[in-house]
Amino acid sequence: MKSKQSGITMIGFLFILIIAAFFGYMAMKLVPSYIEFMGVKKAMSQIATDGGDHSVEAVRQDLLRKLDFQYVDDATVGPNDINVTRNNGAYTLTVSYDKQIPFIANIDFLLHFDNSVQLPGTLGE
Repeated sequence: MKSKQSGITMIGFLFILIIAAFFGYMAMKLVPSYIEFMGVKKAMSQIATDGGDHSVEAVRQDLLRKLDFQYVDDATVGPNDINVTRNNGAYTLTVSYDKQIPFIANIDFLLHFDNSVQLPGTLGE
């Protein structure tokens, strides 16, 4: 009595393996940037919970120092990417930056990261 075999062929298996490898490679390229952004958000929340009266420049320097502890690369977030704005007496710390990640040949990923937190207290200009 013959039984019919069922399952995936070798070509089908290789096709699925290639697709899985492609998405795995894409994840290996993108995940570190998102982990780095989580470090930026953590440093910003530490600045927001510190409180105190600081100058705008002191807030920038303190954030850059905290970013070093979060393993955020100096080339990723620079002083020009950090903005402190005042709206109706409340200060907001905003970090906005772009990161370009090479992928395959001439294909790159361009990631835009943006986060804002409210700062307590008053800031000196």
